[in-house]
Amino acid sequence: MRAAVLPAQGADLDLVDLPDPEPAPGELLLEVEACGICGSDLHAAVHLPLDGTVFGHEFCGVVRELGPGVDGFSLGERVTAMSLATCGTRVACRSGRVRKCLSASMIGIERPGAYAELATVPAHNVVRLPASLDARHGALVEPLAVALHTVDRAGLRPGDDAVVLGGGPVGQAVVLWLAALGARNIVVSDPVAHRRELAGILGATHTVDPTTEDVAAAVVAACGAPPRVVIECVGIPGLAQHATEVAAVDGTVVIAGVCMEADPLVPFIAMSKELDVRFAFYYRAQDYTHTVAMLEQRRIDPLPMVTGEVSLDDTPGAFAALHRPTTECKVLIRP
Repeated sequence: MRAAVLPAQGADLDLVDLPDPEPAPGELLLEVEACGICGSDLHAAVHLPLDGTVFGHEFCGVVRELGPGVDGFSLGERVTAMSLATCGTRVACRSGRVRKCLSASMIGIERPGAYAELATVPAHNVVRLPASLDARHGALVEPLAVALHTVDRAGLRPGDDAVVLGGGPVGQAVVLWLAALGARNIVVSDPVAHRRELAGILGATHTVDPTTEDVAAAVVAACGAPPRVVIECVGIPGLAQHATEVAAVDGTVVIAGVCMEADPLVPFIAMSKELDVRFAFYYRAQDYTHTVAMLEQRRIDPLPMVTGEVSLDDTPGAFAALHRPTTECKVLIRP
């Protein structure tokens, strides 16, 4: 099979020929139809020693082969797979808390991913896709499930006002869920104009440019009061503190941005407001199934997030371009 591989840390991706993978017992072999390029892939390529890695954890495909011991699937049916390969047997897995499985390994980091023509996945980590959904929907299930878990961590109630800090792919997916789940005002703060515009398409009622406006004041002007929910989706130092400053007394702050640096925080702000500050990471199995159901019922439409599609041949160039400022939101690889 052909695949886009990271040859060395910080290098451009290479297109290479690799042996076709074979499904192990309990696994499926998928022919990849679509795979999203995730910001975490871009980050990992620069900062982690992952020589020889095939990235790709936001994907869907059709079943090409059943591994030993697998039944209940038909060749040719379209499925999506969780980005974590888990044991499927321990308490964490049985309750859907797959990220807490002690043997979880990330597809596209710890095992080969879907920047390729073929990929193997554990059958118990697979979710079938209805015929009404196409490959673009299937590739968006993973980031949508992450965003759904994030909003769930916020304990959103219908009629709540919410602020989203950051209009990247995660922030945009959070906006989509906030709108679907009954938030009243949804304010997105992002310095990039095209991100603010896309947020409006996906359900934001107001947007703020933090480089020219006082975010807290702009939110009060838009909503009439500080918001009960603030969700931080950037992951750079200073944003967690900023979130506590924007939130209302007795509000909830959810940190979904992955900050890999020391991030100073003044606890007194959160303490004086008695905020609930929570962190969100990955998803639960039920977030996958609920996402697919909401897509099938057309209760959410994430397709405006897809701003580009590239072939496997064009993947190295597209991946390199996303390291620079861009107007793209979610670029899909179509092997």
